[in-house]
Amino acid sequence: MEKFTTFEGAVAPLFQTNIDTDQIIPKQFLTRIERTGYGAFLFNDWRLNPDGSPKAGFVLNDDRYAGASILVAGANFGCGSSREHAPWSLMDYGFRAVIAPSFGDIFFNNSLKNGLVPIRLDEATVETIVERAKTRDNYLLTIDLKKQTVTDRNGLAVTFEIDEFRRYCLINGLDDIGLTLQHEQKITEFEQRWVTSSRFATN
Repeated sequence: MEKFTTFEGAVAPLFQTNIDTDQIIPKQFLTRIERTGYGAFLFNDWRLNPDGSPKAGFVLNDDRYAGASILVAGANFGCGSSREHAPWSLMDYGFRAVIAPSFGDIFFNNSLKNGLVPIRLDEATVETIVERAKTRDNYLLTIDLKKQTVTDRNGLAVTFEIDEFRRYCLINGLDDIGLTLQHEQKITEFEQRWVTSSRFATN
């Protein structure tokens, strides 16, 4: 998992409430066995026409937000089914963080486990960020995970809460497998002892 310490990125505003995981990545695209390749289908029904052409008016089809890496959304983002493909698709598209007043619980936890940083900010602050992203070209935010701050170049400076263990994992780039591999030597030693004891037990 890629480490996340301090990150500056352009903002895409999608200020709608109750954006569920079936809109983030529709169910018909969940047949892939890899974690990659889902970005092409992100917000498919909102972003693309049936013939695959971009839908006019959708924020991610607006040239002003090309290359955006921070998504700002409305309350209860990622509600609905528990598909882990939702954070995969956002990350594969290029997003490193999502800011919203609240998140679906399962989406929130899936994001943290996969290296996508979900940040809860109060609704007034989110609305300020959305307005600035809509009215200022190349509007950037800086997320400092060590200090737990979100700032811009126009005076915005807010703090956010995050579970200390998950913050540690994100800063050090540790997913569940990475956490396990921190104990690789002990695991290897246990396996060697088990193999040896099993060999004697069968003789």
